[in-house]
Amino acid sequence: MDSRRADLNPATITDIVTTVLTRLKAEGVERDAPAIVPHGEGVFERVEEAIAAASSAQPVWDAVPKSTKDRIIAALRRCLVDHAEDFARRELEETGLGRFEDKVAKIHNVAKATPGVEDLQSRSWSGEKGLTVEEYAPYGVVAAVTPSTHPVPVLFNSLVIIIASGNTVVFNVHPGAQKVSAYALAMFHRVIREQGGPAHVATMVRVPTLESADTLFRHPAVRLIAATGGPGLVKAAFASGKKVIAAGPGNPPVLVDATADLDHAARVIIEGASFDNNILCIAEKEVFAVDAVYDRFMDAMARQGAVRLSRPQIEMLAAKAFVTSAQGHVTANRDFVGKNASVLARAAGVALTDTVRLLFGEAQFDCPFVQEEQMMPYMPVVRVRDVEEGIALAVKAEHGYCHTAMIHTRDMGTATRYAKAMNTSITVVNGSSLAGNGGMAGEGAFSHTISSPTGEGVCTPRHFARVRRLAVAGSLRFV
Repeated sequence: MDSRRADLNPATITDIVTTVLTRLKAEGVERDAPAIVPHGEGVFERVEEAIAAASSAQPVWDAVPKSTKDRIIAALRRCLVDHAEDFARRELEETGLGRFEDKVAKIHNVAKATPGVEDLQSRSWSGEKGLTVEEYAPYGVVAAVTPSTHPVPVLFNSLVIIIASGNTVVFNVHPGAQKVSAYALAMFHRVIREQGGPAHVATMVRVPTLESADTLFRHPAVRLIAATGGPGLVKAAFASGKKVIAAGPGNPPVLVDATADLDHAARVIIEGASFDNNILCIAEKEVFAVDAVYDRFMDAMARQGAVRLSRPQIEMLAAKAFVTSAQGHVTANRDFVGKNASVLARAAGVALTDTVRLLFGEAQFDCPFVQEEQMMPYMPVVRVRDVEEGIALAVKAEHGYCHTAMIHTRDMGTATRYAKAMNTSITVVNGSSLAGNGGMAGEGAFSHTISSPTGEGVCTPRHFARVRRLAVAGSLRFV
């Protein structure tokens, strides 16, 4: 197991959360929201300035030895861990999304589990015809957009996987998280400089807009676009005519069949769906449970700590948790996205404490909690006749996003059929959604950029590098 990931298992996360909450209680005060970082330290007033600075820095950064890049990335990891609570508090104050303790754990995870230069292993072949070597090379300047849901983790993850191969990056962050993003980027900029790297390896525009994103995407100096954001922003990235690595929406379904360990399934569904109040794109959004175990599964959810709502309470919550546009499109109400379960419960006429992490209830397939990427700590559970109907409805609910899906079963044949039918970038069997993205809860590479629309899946530095081949014909075969 990778030593960078082995020390951030669920027990470690619990220790981190306990330490954080104890420290907060001792402090007894909340800090004010940060001011905008002044011009400088990678933060620019105009996007054209940010692009020019990153363009000038790119050949200098590319020439920095791999060992130095590795040392700089290690320093960035330490910086993120050292300021985890500060970043988490600032994120929560500015965005109002998620749970503080989960944000701290998420920041620790991204610091430890984001792949760096070690991901860029060269390949070679030798034979009677000579020697061929393939290396990873930079594109140049990469444009990156980041969401408000995980502003610092995505900024850090994108920074590392983009710069590892010698690229520089210009960020157009989400306007709803521009303060904490500028604060973090300026800090990372200082770390890179202090460790011997050039200025402006990473830059951003101080006040990001859709217009600044469009300018960034279309600028001739930008060779590659990493788009993590809403549909409008991703559409603008594709309109640029350049290579795009896009992280699209998700509505991950869960199937629970008659062979499943119901208490285990309930526990890990709660773990994944409640983490940071369900604002992760990979998180469980709706459950399909077969009729043979449906009632026992609902009992297991309650035993494992989720709070069940009655049908009238669910209807009351749904009436407030979703809004309908003039065109008739139903979307999640931002006043409820990423909020604690107690906030949702209050809207349903139920008084709960913030210690409750997830609500759940019986649902019909066509209800908005099933159909929309709702990003709230509420789990709709749909009763299905059998596995066949469960698979069919899970495919429909996922809407062809090809993002993430989970199944709980002891029948690996069923798991195989489900994975083939879902055709998602990530499929998790008998685990929480967190297990599908490596890092703190699973094996394999970790990334906040899960590129289902463009097919890269869980992105690592090699996805932001060009493959260059050197072929020596008829020579250097020395055996």
